[in-house]
Amino acid sequence: MRKTAFMRGLALTGSMAILLGACSTAPEKGEESPSADAKSYTTREVTDGTTAITIIENPGDGKTLSMVKDSAFGIIEETVDGSKLAFKDMNSKGKLDTWEDWRKAAEERAADLAPQLSVDQISGMMLFSGHERAPGDGLTDAQKEYLSDSHLRNVLYAGGNDLEPVVVWTNQMQAFAETLATADNPYIPVNFSSDPRSDAKDSYAGAEGGLSQWPALLGLAATFNPDTVEEFGKVASDEYRAMGLANALSPQIDLATDPRWVRLTGTLGENADMAAEMAKAYVDGFQTTYDAEGNPVGWGDGSITTVIKHFPGDGSGEGGREAHTNAGKYALVSEDTKAEQLKPFTEALQSGGLMTSYSIILDKEGKPAYGNDRGSAYDKARVDILREANNYDGVIVTDWGITSGGSSDPEAFFGMPWGVDELTVDERHFEVLKTGIDQFGGNNDIKPIQAAFKMWEDAHAAGELEQDAASRWADSGRRILTNIFRVGLYENAYQDLDASKAVAGSADYVAAGYKAQQESVVTLKRGENAPTGEVDPAEYKNMKVYIPRSFDTGHTGIFGPGAYTEGETINIEAAKQYFGEVVTDEAEMDKDDKVVKYTAPDLSDVDMVLVGMNNPNNGDPFTGAGWNQEDNTFYPLSLQYREYTADGKNVRKTSIAGDKLENGKQENRSYFGKSSKISNESQLDAFERAVKAIEKSGKDIPVVTLLSLSSGAVIPAEFEADSDAIVLGMGVSYNALLDVALGLTESTGRLPITLPKNMDTVEASAEDVPGDTDPYKDSAGNEYTFGFGLDRNGQPIK
Repeated sequence: MRKTAFMRGLALTGSMAILLGACSTAPEKGEESPSADAKSYTTREVTDGTTAITIIENPGDGKTLSMVKDSAFGIIEETVDGSKLAFKDMNSKGKLDTWEDWRKAAEERAADLAPQLSVDQISGMMLFSGHERAPGDGLTDAQKEYLSDSHLRNVLYAGGNDLEPVVVWTNQMQAFAETLATADNPYIPVNFSSDPRSDAKDSYAGAEGGLSQWPALLGLAATFNPDTVEEFGKVASDEYRAMGLANALSPQIDLATDPRWVRLTGTLGENADMAAEMAKAYVDGFQTTYDAEGNPVGWGDGSITTVIKHFPGDGSGEGGREAHTNAGKYALVSEDTKAEQLKPFTEALQSGGLMTSYSIILDKEGKPAYGNDRGSAYDKARVDILREANNYDGVIVTDWGITSGGSSDPEAFFGMPWGVDELTVDERHFEVLKTGIDQFGGNNDIKPIQAAFKMWEDAHAAGELEQDAASRWADSGRRILTNIFRVGLYENAYQDLDASKAVAGSADYVAAGYKAQQESVVTLKRGENAPTGEVDPAEYKNMKVYIPRSFDTGHTGIFGPGAYTEGETINIEAAKQYFGEVVTDEAEMDKDDKVVKYTAPDLSDVDMVLVGMNNPNNGDPFTGAGWNQEDNTFYPLSLQYREYTADGKNVRKTSIAGDKLENGKQENRSYFGKSSKISNESQLDAFERAVKAIEKSGKDIPVVTLLSLSSGAVIPAEFEADSDAIVLGMGVSYNALLDVALGLTESTGRLPITLPKNMDTVEASAEDVPGDTDPYKDSAGNEYTFGFGLDRNGQPIK
């Protein structure tokens, strides 16, 4: 039985089905098999409505086993100290092999099985799928093909948090994988993974669904409490396992050294020491299994393997640009900052997995900062920091799409082959494997890895490579299998839907997540006219508040045109939980349902103004923020809402990095003299419209600003002076923001990054140096630097 960290005594969270061998008979659904000995294993059957699963419970601390009903697997029995134990006979040999023995260490089992796998099976384990979703009506033909023909077993689930369809789909895929096992192709279960999906506000999976909701990673950092980060890992691991997921493509522990970076809120902040401590807590929380009494027992079927990313740090793109597109393929790191950039990674190497960064990393003279001027997956010097200098034997996976695209693969939907454009797709796979990397993110096709195997054999025969291809493949196979054994997938790969429903989104977990949201909110300003905790919550129900509206024009990217969004700056339904009446603007729309004009209401009887603001929207990783693809020119990323023209003395007129042009010169990626492209400037219009409406009313109505960071930072200069209170959230709900803003709960969050005073200081700062911008100083004299935050009474938190 899988033991959860907080939900003690739940009946099985990961359940499975089996057909017993000739020595046993499968029971009727819902019945336990008879046992003459109380110390003997028992069996029972469950179903998710699509897949029938048999569960075998071993006595004492024995592992829970599962197989799909009608599985070809048999059961091997052993009696130890009077207890009859069951083991799965997964190769139908009728004897217990080392890799089938759940009493053995994961490393020993993996070392035993890896040499028995075919080259194609290991090549298939080197694949890590593209973004997959549960189709709702069985496996797709494409999914069956990559499982069978390409032997793929690492599947990235990128759908929503609705529990039942995910459990049904993962069980179906596990059942299909069982049918593919033969004497010549030993069984390998599917290892399902996920990017972060628990953010209350900004998760790609959406806030709705069956999981508890927590702050974004930067919000967790804002608690300044590693215990909260570890608690999140414990809860999220239970909920992931309830969905059938056993691997987390997180945490993202790049240092937040440039406030313009659009992936800023996915980090643990700018301070290397704190990020390292919290990264370790995150990994421990996810990867640790607990017994029924809540004691940690190490790896087990309550564990989620983590994948720390993006080694050796990907947050220092020149100009703050992001490496998912050509916009930011060059990053800058000096010799002085390498150790600081690496620290979160080297302190969290207990992680079972690690992902490399996209970037070509150069020094401040434009020369390779490590071994070569290619992306990290193609640079053995960077990988050797892990394999050689730190003896890291975990699984290393590339980021998604690094072998696709470019001139040799023009039909690819997207690709980031930075520095290897001239190589074929097959050659790219070969070069990556030579560095010591194990898996290819976003590749469902085995053929390039098969081609790389042949290249390796030829290079070894020619004396160019010391290690032969078969042993090199076996090395990766052993590492990948070790993680699969560690999390108990060979024993218990299925989910009991009813048990999963009792875990995911349970009341205790929801409460823990909401408490963390509240604790992560940072109070930046609380003036004399701001709400305080002295007000009875019931009094707010007698108040009328005004919330203005705004729009965001969006940014075009690889997934299509930018989406135009419009509405109240704070969720009306959330506000109505606190206040008696909520009013907003009238909007005049054109024929395309886009706003022509907003008109504020009369505020003469309004008690408070609430304005929601997101950070200035430069775009996301897939929009090529900072780059005009049409003419291959560049423009500045900005932290202010109004147009910013980069013509100050600190703006580089010649970029440090750039492609080599046909004429032998280096491309200039400078944006000097160019202007920003912020899509949500309307939010500042909304704020200013609210201030003018207050002035028109003749009343002294408090203005409370609820600021949310979802990508990049913000310069508060444009709205701070006219705000009576400002609270800052990172991936939290409006309810958590309102609780802190209204003083209904204590304010404990602190800034995990510095908020700069203007764009001049941002331009003067180095992309790879944390906290080197001059902080914003507000009208009360407070500086918005790392570690700053006010309590409920407006006093700085010590």
